[in-house]
Amino acid sequence: MSAAVFSPEVIEIMCAALEASINSLPEPVSATQVHCLAESILDAASRGERDVAVLERIAPVEMRLLPRG
Repeated sequence: MSAAVFSPEVIEIMCAALEASINSLPEPVSATQVHCLAESILDAASRGERDVAVLERIAPVEMRLLPRG
């Protein structure tokens, strides 16, 4: 991912999406899972997505698609 710059409003949207995504996961939530969710949200936001609901839905789906190892 390139060095993206986000406005305070977009950062608020990303934070809300991350919090909701974390809350959607079963306990316990690992730091790795949080990192993957955050990375997914940052990537989608850098492509222009600004809908918190879309970001919230995309992150866990992308996390499930990651290879496990």
